[in-house]
Amino acid sequence: MAHDHAHEHPKQELSSLTEQLRRKALKITGPRRRILDLLRNQPHPMTNKEVFAALGEGCDLATIYRSMHMLVGMGMVKRYDFGDGVARFELVSEGGDDHHHHLICRECSKIIEIDECFPGEFQDQIAAASGYRDVTHTLEFFGVCPTCQ
Repeated sequence: MAHDHAHEHPKQELSSLTEQLRRKALKITGPRRRILDLLRNQPHPMTNKEVFAALGEGCDLATIYRSMHMLVGMGMVKRYDFGDGVARFELVSEGGDDHHHHLICRECSKIIEIDECFPGEFQDQIAAASGYRDVTHTLEFFGVCPTCQ
């Protein structure tokens, strides 16, 4: 089912997020804390520039790029590519079981979340036929929303 709102996952406490950094022996810097706090309150993936604009002063764009790269590497943030050459980032809930897809308007970039997915057996068939292991997927849909029509 498509949703015009955020994917339904419980909002993580900021203390839980910073504890994940501590477990990896990483510093809890002010910018990292602010980025995590922003992402945990966002309904949809954000670009680095959107994060920069939302945070205002006190966090430069280079720090945001480095932090996002680090958070993706840790598995705390997922990186999305919606085909426009701009990476978008979304917080992953601890445990990482919030798999979903997006429907993006090609005109205004409005994002709707899609809960339906392929049956797990389909990925298993692809893995068995190809000899690959740990097969995953990303799937994004594009169209023109009713407002832009």
